[in-house]
Amino acid sequence: MPTCRMCTQNYPNSQFISGNGPRYQVCVRCATENDMLAEGEQSNLYSDELAKSRSALFARRYRPWAFLGAGWILYLSFGSGIELWSDLLLTALVIGSLATPVLHFLSKTKFRAELARITP
Repeated sequence: MPTCRMCTQNYPNSQFISGNGPRYQVCVRCATENDMLAEGEQSNLYSDELAKSRSALFARRYRPWAFLGAGWILYLSFGSGIELWSDLLLTALVIGSLATPVLHFLSKTKFRAELARITP
């Protein structure tokens, strides 16, 4: 597999732009970042399927943080006045607040491996 001149990464031939001179052996990612693509030339860096899978991966990664933040906002605004449910909700939020950073840290390698697998 050829190597990109700019980022020195190995990619298949389909990930390189065509051209001579400064465009020779430049991957699509580097060409996009350095404005080397012509106006009519489409970048095939992220297809629709790839963009959906990347956004789903990031959504799965940060979903617990969003639910935890929403839970604390609901508890502080509405939940503290309810007798039984306020204690149960507070207990669940405290357990979630302690468990979410640990789970986030432990799943970092799996996230990076999946991200590297779907990154062109």
